[in-house]
Amino acid sequence: MTATPLRVGLIGYGLAGSVFHAPLIAATEGLALDTVVTSNPERQQQARAEFPDVRTAATPEELFDRAAELDLVVIASPNKTHVPLATAALKAGLPVVVDKPVAGTAAEARGLAALAEERGLLLSVFQNRRWDNDFLTLRRLLADGELGDAWRFESRFERWRPQTKGGWRESGDPAEIGGLLYDLGSHVVDQALVLFGPVTEVYAEADIRRATAETDDDTFLALTHANGVRSHLYVSATAAQLGPRFRVLGSRAGYVKYGLDPQEAALREGSRPGAVADWGAEDESLWGRIGAGESPLTGGGTPVPTLPGDYPAYYAAVADALRGAGPNPVTALEAAAALDVLEAARRSAREKVTVTL
Repeated sequence: MTATPLRVGLIGYGLAGSVFHAPLIAATEGLALDTVVTSNPERQQQARAEFPDVRTAATPEELFDRAAELDLVVIASPNKTHVPLATAALKAGLPVVVDKPVAGTAAEARGLAALAEERGLLLSVFQNRRWDNDFLTLRRLLADGELGDAWRFESRFERWRPQTKGGWRESGDPAEIGGLLYDLGSHVVDQALVLFGPVTEVYAEADIRRATAETDDDTFLALTHANGVRSHLYVSATAAQLGPRFRVLGSRAGYVKYGLDPQEAALREGSRPGAVADWGAEDESLWGRIGAGESPLTGGGTPVPTLPGDYPAYYAAVADALRGAGPNPVTALEAAAALDVLEAARRSAREKVTVTL
């Protein structure tokens, strides 16, 4: 017999809620998108148009008042609301998924983790880029020893957006937890920790390049891992020429990969997992190359087939975890470890020092 789907309440229907969470939840076997919370009438209408069976609510309190009707709450609202909403959901007896960053500080993230453990509830953090195509491919190459001993990891999440868009993500108010360090930086730091483990030293440069920008829009982090690997991480909205997404150098070979995973673009364009046969696949022309002694741009190395990206795997793992059939795919304590690095980077950039963890 097929198990009854777990009912999901989604708080927030902006970019994160409408483009990432709602489509992935709806595409996951064993989950059902029950309610979307947004006070914006146009977004309520959009949610009902895209998911005809969904209910809408104007406030999170309306959702928590009928917590007994739900099995999971997903928080995809602005960063500053993550901690209070996750706290309220856990106290209402509901398992929680929170978009990254789970909190503004590592201490807050650990506090949420402790509350979830006390209540015996799942608390998971949406780090979807662990399921990017290039990241999955790199993990396989490292696991198979194709690069030898990893020495240096370069990761770039760069964009060319010379004009600011405004909104809370670009606000200079510290309470908003905006800026690229906590936005794209949450992704690249999490990936570095997954690949190479704990960090002992952090150095960072955070700049505001655009005249109308209020918070960092061009940021660099240098991490020293406990195992000796060095990670150089770049996040930028002001990169007029984009570098490789990954450049990984080892004792035997290096791997260079250009271009972003195609899943975000597909979701933005309205494509949906399950409705597309080759979800997450990319064209052969975009495959990375592995080799030694020559640039991939001049034909050096051998093309490496990129594994398909798999964002749906995150919510499939959440469904399994809720049913006791698998582990939490991304724990709050893992997110706290990344926040330790982000907080150290913020201090390093501000004080122009290297911070020891």
